[in-house]
Amino acid sequence: MRKWTMAALLLILCLVVSACGGNNAGNANTGDSGAAAPAGTSAGTDSSSEPAKNEKLIVYTNANSDGRGEWLIEQAKSAGFDIEIVGAGGADLTNRLIAEKNNPIADVVYGLNNMLYENLKKEDVLAKFVPSWAGDVEQGLNDPEGYYHGLVKQAILLGYNPNEFTADTAPKDWTDLYKNDAFKGKYEAPTLLGQNTPRLVVAGILTRFQDPNGDLGISEEGWNEIQQLYDNGVNAVEGEDFYANLASGKTPLGALVSGTLEQKEEQYKVKAGIVSPEIGVPMVVEHAAIVNGTKKQATAERFVEWMGSAEVQGQFAAQFNAMPANTKAAEQANASVKELYSTLKPQELDWAFIAENMDQWAEKIELEIMQ
Repeated sequence: MRKWTMAALLLILCLVVSACGGNNAGNANTGDSGAAAPAGTSAGTDSSSEPAKNEKLIVYTNANSDGRGEWLIEQAKSAGFDIEIVGAGGADLTNRLIAEKNNPIADVVYGLNNMLYENLKKEDVLAKFVPSWAGDVEQGLNDPEGYYHGLVKQAILLGYNPNEFTADTAPKDWTDLYKNDAFKGKYEAPTLLGQNTPRLVVAGILTRFQDPNGDLGISEEGWNEIQQLYDNGVNAVEGEDFYANLASGKTPLGALVSGTLEQKEEQYKVKAGIVSPEIGVPMVVEHAAIVNGTKKQATAERFVEWMGSAEVQGQFAAQFNAMPANTKAAEQANASVKELYSTLKPQELDWAFIAENMDQWAEKIELEIMQ
């Protein structure tokens, strides 16, 4: 009897040890909850097919107007991402990101141009991350250090109402606006300097008058030109759509962004004429980057990988008449966009010089010139 009892106890002990070992092995294999490894790292030997967990992302951008933000939210949702877009002018967003850098709120920022990203990089606001599609972007457009990467090319254009002017009677350059009496009081001056487009209009003029001995790197002649630009134009009104004023004839001349042209033309039933200055037009690139210090790094990387892909950028280009920086996506751009860009010459701009001085230029204009 004693032998049978000992044998039974030994059998029970073996079964308990075996069960415990099996449970430990199971925990080791499933402890990661199926989360995918961050981009650029190995996922190991976990064969789990459970999708990666995508936490909600806060996305800062200056490129969410005219339905673009809503489109991205819906497309992202279909791809498994939950994003909240916070939109503002490029300069305002840049200042906000710098102010928040010790306790970041945003996870991703997109839409800003080289000038603004250079300021963010200098302030250690961006995290280095090179997505897999970076190699498909037109050469020279990405940050060579890997902090931001190109999405969309944008041209800052001088447009005119074709019912007011013809190609022959329209200005040939921004400088014509304030030098020719025929245009004085008929153009919108770039007064909203918290926004990106007005800043680029100003930069496109000021950089023609670089002078290392001048005030903020600009000659006295250059500042006189800017004074005339504001003295002879009509101030922009916060919240008003310039294209509506162009179409109505209220201010038939002013700055347009290439990516919004087709939508504005359809909305207001007026096809703006476009000026092609001999010196060229400011050509900027919207980029995407990850905010340094985000607590959702893996999700942010997956989102940037998805957003900048040729598939998504090609769809965006077709939907919003944009010109992608991604050469594979550019094949899907609308014919009218390809035609427009074939007629435009990029203005040569010293982006480092502009980035270094733009805030001070804007402050001087607001405090001394627009008063």
